[in-house]
Amino acid sequence: MKFFVESIDKAIWDVIENGPFVPMLESDDVIFEKPWSQWTESESKKAKYDCIAKNIITSALNSNEFFMVSQHGCAKEMWDILGVTHEGTSNVKKARKHALIQEYEMFRMLKGETISDV
Repeated sequence: MKFFVESIDKAIWDVIENGPFVPMLESDDVIFEKPWSQWTESESKKAKYDCIAKNIITSALNSNEFFMVSQHGCAKEMWDILGVTHEGTSNVKKARKHALIQEYEMFRMLKGETISDV
């Protein structure tokens, strides 16, 4: 998926990894979100990358996955939910890795079995 998205535009993959671009204003040392009506053309283009990323992600999903992520507001949140769903958290990944290593180490041929039986 990363290669596909980057082939369209690297900025779209950046939005998936780091979150959407939100134009900000600073006034009297207070930073706040810039009103949409004041966005420049460049800011609008950068903000649109999140919409494109959400479209790409949701187009690749089946209906169950779509309903699972469609309630999230940005592409990064969608991607993070899919990552946890399909890969798990880092602790889950470690546990799976150790279980697979143990299963591999315990794998033995039984007496009378041939390689094709295994």
